[in-house]
Amino acid sequence: MTWTAEEMMVVEAARSLAGRTSCFVGIGLPSTAANLARRVHAPDLVLVYESGAIGAKPTRLPLSIGDGELAETADAVVSVPEVFNYWLQPGRIDVGFLSAAQLDRYGNLNTTVIGDDYAHPRVRLPGSGGAPEIAASCREVFLMVRQGPRTFVDRIDFVTSVGYGDGHDHREKLGLRGRGPVRVVTDLGVLEPAPVTRELTLTRVHPGVTVSDVRAATGWGLTVADEVAVTEPPTDEELAVLRRLVEG
Repeated sequence: MTWTAEEMMVVEAARSLAGRTSCFVGIGLPSTAANLARRVHAPDLVLVYESGAIGAKPTRLPLSIGDGELAETADAVVSVPEVFNYWLQPGRIDVGFLSAAQLDRYGNLNTTVIGDDYAHPRVRLPGSGGAPEIAASCREVFLMVRQGPRTFVDRIDFVTSVGYGDGHDHREKLGLRGRGPVRVVTDLGVLEPAPVTRELTLTRVHPGVTVSDVRAATGWGLTVADEVAVTEPPTDEELAVLRRLVEG
């Protein structure tokens, strides 16, 4: 079976959740990947949505965090304050899964505005939702972002969610509970933070993608690992399940 770059991204992101027990899920691509993971790689994965659905098992992709499918298929539905105050902020969630309109070399995210003038931006985005708390408090954070120079920028226009701040130990100095973004999956490859500087480093490319392709799609001087692996192509099972999921 042939596949698209977006399907490769979703499959690789879903594989990242193997062995995890709980995931705080953002709507969009993260939700697609998390639901694919639960069907193929992590059948016991507990999906948590900020609307209060815990253990949601949607039969189709939810349209928003308020989609009734989430509440109807959840193990429990609690209030939004309980989701944040009891489950998220104390660090009880394994993985937070997010996307963004802009991302910088230290994994900081922008989902608020494009343009330097907050009051009069070029584009006003949906906003933060629960993303700042997810980025701050989950034990680890996975990111899914389509890669291009307008998305992977040297300086984001607005810091909605903190990754590693200015790098090095900035996150620790801020007192954030979780480890931060440990994996960024794009439609071109995978980036991971360097151990000391925390700068995102290319560690994997998807089939048919070169390091030069990834450099050209990055708005800063990309750091590349000494050895760059190649992602395993999607299996027929992964593609079949993903396509059924997307088609609803």
